[in-house]
Amino acid sequence: MISKEKLEDYASKLMFKMEDSEYETLQEEFDVILKQMDLIGKIPNISDVEPMTFPYVTYKVKLREDEVKNTLTTEEILANAKQVDRDQVRVPKVVE
Repeated sequence: MISKEKLEDYASKLMFKMEDSEYETLQEEFDVILKQMDLIGKIPNISDVEPMTFPYVTYKVKLREDEVKNTLTTEEILANAKQVDRDQVRVPKVVE
């Protein structure tokens, strides 16, 4: 089980404000997920199965060509930014 202290630490780092009841709900949900992971880990030869990245087999994939359309100037892009530094939007640091 994941501890409430760990969840509080993660929430703080992500700048979430949560009520005690929300932590309890989150702990219960993580408990269910961890139990499901344990069950999956008990499947015989599970490590021999290639992970699935897409639910359907695709043989032909046609992607559209990239085309430049209706571009904005740097000034137009930065017009509503609170802080600009060397033609870039400056945002508050959120990672330690």
